[in-house]
Amino acid sequence: MSTFGLDRVLSPRSVALVGGSSRPSSLGLAVLMNLKTCGFAGRIAVVNPKYTAIDGEITSRDIKSLPFVPDLVAITAPAAAIPGIISDAAAVGAAGAVILSAGLGHGAGSLAETVAQTARRHGMRLIGPNCLGVMVPRAKLNASFAAHQPAEGCLALISQSGAVAAAMIEWAAERRRLGFSGIVSIGDQLDVDVADLLDYFAQDDHTNAILLYVEAVRDARKFMSAARAAARLKPLIVVKAGRVAQGAKAAATHTGALAGSDAVYDAAFRRAGMLRVYDLRELFDCAELLGRGFVPRGNRLSILTNGGGLGILAIDRLVELGGVPAGLTTETIAALDRVLPQGWSRANPIDISGDADAARYVAALGPLLEDANSDAVLVMNVETAVAPTERIAEAVTRCVDGRRARNSEVAALVLASWDGADARTAATFERARVPHFPTEDDAVRAFMYLVRYRDASIALAATPPSSASTFAPRTAAARHVIAKALSERREWLDPIEIVALFEAYDIPIV
Repeated sequence: MSTFGLDRVLSPRSVALVGGSSRPSSLGLAVLMNLKTCGFAGRIAVVNPKYTAIDGEITSRDIKSLPFVPDLVAITAPAAAIPGIISDAAAVGAAGAVILSAGLGHGAGSLAETVAQTARRHGMRLIGPNCLGVMVPRAKLNASFAAHQPAEGCLALISQSGAVAAAMIEWAAERRRLGFSGIVSIGDQLDVDVADLLDYFAQDDHTNAILLYVEAVRDARKFMSAARAAARLKPLIVVKAGRVAQGAKAAATHTGALAGSDAVYDAAFRRAGMLRVYDLRELFDCAELLGRGFVPRGNRLSILTNGGGLGILAIDRLVELGGVPAGLTTETIAALDRVLPQGWSRANPIDISGDADAARYVAALGPLLEDANSDAVLVMNVETAVAPTERIAEAVTRCVDGRRARNSEVAALVLASWDGADARTAATFERARVPHFPTEDDAVRAFMYLVRYRDASIALAATPPSSASTFAPRTAAARHVIAKALSERREWLDPIEIVALFEAYDIPIV
């Protein structure tokens, strides 16, 4: 059903929690507290026949006895009760439900099948089961049992794992000032799946990039169609679990679906224009850049550092990953000659020596931001006794802010790597929306992820070359191969015949 009904599910005017509890550490109480803490402006109802009130909220015996029709039903009740709950919710006209409970089973005859059939008959959308929940900060909605309230931002996260979604929320809340346009933990994908949410967030004006954690795709055609369409509009970053046999087996246990051949997924992601990364650390780094709107113009990187050794390591990593050290223009070198001490490196990396203070950093950064040969600048610092690193960070961000006022593109050209940065230094970069990383390796890798994304976007939009003018099928040769096999009453072609058949139509074969 794609995006049908998802507006009311992800931006509801009212929520009913079925299975709310006053028991400490219970799923129902955690969801209720999150619904209330996030500031949801709509109506909230709690359904549980065992209580008269929970945390100050008067409870109802069942959904049918509620004084209003909820847009979204959040379910934390035991699995055996869920078919009846969905039947009642569908009967009163609820738009959808997020089923956080597990244990509904898989396949024919399971509770999951019963629930899915009931919802489908009434056009009711289901998220889950076996999921963390749904969070849409802009709508003040947190129907989940996540430990933190996500901030509002421009990143959408679609995760088949509740633990991965929780880790992303914690990372964004504790380590970065990044926010989300929506977080959906899809669990077993009984109804709403990755493709549906790709369609939804691709059309969402509040979403600039989409992050995915995928273990298995059930409907390949639907997924590819949605992914290709979404990738034309905004960055799609995917982590695919189950790359090896043991991991695929674990994924099947987790989600009830086989993870499949990793090579197939890898090819599909490339074909769809998605950027694949391989662990959460890489996903976090991509989120750091995408959350700031960072997309480089190319793969040429300038490196400004007060530590020559670190600069060389960064260049090594850049080249290993397919990047190009930017070649400084003669104008840039001349400008740097005027502001830097004699003996500076006069090449990339731009080594301004260990005694560099804030003024020297700013003097060097200015010309680099204007260099036509550079697509991005990585500013690195190793703490010395000459100048406090926080003061240098403040000067660098003021320089970037000043350039932004004259040229908005400059904001996307600067990354930072501050060795041993403390919380105050990190906060300085975050306030200025300058992506920052703990090591030169992290920074270079993150830059190259986005270069790969840019390349994937270009490839997605490219039109395959036409060979119609030179292609001449040798149909007579092909027919001879088939006719010979048929005359011998064979059902299979031998390897030599197969090659001959493909060659007749200029189709490469391994």
